Amino acid sequence: MTTILVTGATGTLGRQVAERLRTEGADVRGLSRRSPSYAVDLRDGKGLDRAVEGADAIVHCATAPRGGDDLAAGYLIEAARRAGTPHLLYISIVGVDRLPLGYYTLKHRVERMIEDSGLGWTILRATQFHDLVLRVLSGAAKLPVLPVPSGVRVQPVDSGEVADRLAALASGGPVGRVPDLGGPEVRELDDLARAFLRATGRRRRVVPVRLAGRAYAGYRRGDHLAPEHATGNATFEEFLDRRHRRPG
Repeated sequence: MTTILVTGATGTLGRQVAERLRTEGADVRGLSRRSPSYAVDLRDGKGLDRAVEGADAIVHCATAPRGGDDLAAGYLIEAARRAGTPHLLYISIVGVDRLPLGYYTLKHRVERMIEDSGLGWTILRATQFHDLVLRVLSGAAKLPVLPVPSGVRVQPVDSGEVADRLAALASGGPVGRVPDLGGPEVRELDDLARAFLRATGRRRRVVPVRLAGRAYAGYRRGDHLAPEHATGNATFEEFLDRRHRRPG
């Protein structure tokens, strides 16, 4: 039986990856700060050696938007080296090498750390999840109007489809950088905002707001998009329908 360690196993993506791998018959070790079996805080790395020992592969889904991904990756890489882990699989984001955004810069740094680690590795970049777009719009909708950055397009992808791809990659050997996984549609953010309002029955005026800064300029250029890799299937409306479907 293949033993696979999944970091961030209680998160949106990691939980689904772990479920799929278990369904396929793998012995899955779910690592997170709240895991009943492998409770590890990657910010200090304590307990990592026990979690990594004997693992055939590591799927690294854990992330901290407020910072520290490079520190966590350093602890994980060192533990994997000590254990002789043959395959480290990392989920990254389309545009980390182009968008001047702090979180993206850290994700790109982690990519380079893994590439230089001496371990067998695989890196998959995906576009933004439907879940993230929903979270952003839900927060903005708390205001009397719904403000969105003007001129910004997004290409949201279903997190379950990303989990499917990661599970398939984890079941094989290291293959390096694989093709990006993008959502099926590139859409204007204000268009998605209106779809969100329709699905939730809310009434708000969508107000495009022009922002400033290099990151915003990058979003307007589409540095976070992968239209040539629109391989996802579920649209944002289909995601919303599942999320807000009423019983009966």
